[in-house]
Parts: sequence; structure tokens; C-alpha cells
Amino acid sequence: ITLKGGAVKEFEAPVTPMQIAKSIGEGLYKAVCVAKIDGVVRDLRTPIEKDAQVELLTFDDEEGKRAFWHTASHVMAQAVLHLFPGVKCAIGPAIKDGFYYDFDVEKPFTPEDLEKIEAEMKKIVKQGIPLERFELPPAEALELMKDDPYKVELIEEHSGKGEAIQLF
Repeated sequence: ITLKGGAVKEFEAPVTPMQIAKSIGEGLYKAVCVAKIDGVVRDLRTPIEKDAQVELLTFDDEEGKRAFWHTASHVMAQAVLHLFPGVKCAIGPAIKDGFYYDFDVEKPFTPEDLEKIEAEMKKIVKQGIPLERFELPPAEALELMKDDPYKVELIEEHSGKGEAIQLF
């Protein structure tokens, strides 16, 4: 593995960016958000099977911020779904200065609700449950999400590209 700056480290294949970060130091392991593998941004559990250029990105890097905020939006959605069963999740992208999530709710969230959501997010993070990314062909993704009109709409928008749909 060739790291940014030219340092070369040897690993048994497969190795993940997370394992690479841990081998360098605990500080980097805790700070790394995402990796660039041969120039492509990938999550930290992506197995690397062959020689590759790897750049470990933290919150100080644009791609690191985006990955952190993207993950935070998924954690927020999970917290909202746990606290408010029946809520529909629309979209939750990372944006320039953070992230947001649109929820289809009968009544707007109150400041007290937001405090509960934040507390639930902290509980979820403490549990250390990994977000699992997986890909499905568009037809299978549509079948999986058939009861969620917002996700169906997103899948239909992206399925015309002929690529697998990434889900978390």
C-alpha cells in the first residue's frame, strides 16, 4: 500500500483502510472518516486486494467531512425511526456546511423532540453498530424498498444510469 506522501506499507491482502489507519496509530484510527483508494472515495471497510494508492481522510478533508455528515444523517434517520415509528424518511444528504434529513411527519418536531433525537443518536453511536453498505441491482432495490415511496423515487431517479444502487 502506497500512502499519501509516498510511504509504502506491506499488508496481507485483503486489508481495509480502517486496518491501515490502526497500524499507523490510534489517533489516526479514531480520526479517519473515509479513504481514497486509487483516487476513488470508499468506506473504511472496503477490502483492498492488491497494491493500491491509499489516502486516509479525516474531518479536515472535504471528502472526510462529507462522509462524516453522510454517516451522521443515517444515524439521525435511525434515531428518528426508533423514536417515532411510522415516520417516513425522504432524503438526507451531506451539504456544504453539514447535513439535513427530510422527514414526512404528521406534526413538526418540537425542540424537545430534537433533544430526544440527539440523545438517541448518541446512544446509537456508543453502541458502535457499523453501517453496512451494500449494492443491489435496481429491480432488487425497488423490491426491497417498495413500501417506502421516497426511497422508490430515489431509486427510480438513479436506476437509469445502469449502475447498482448503493444502500445502507
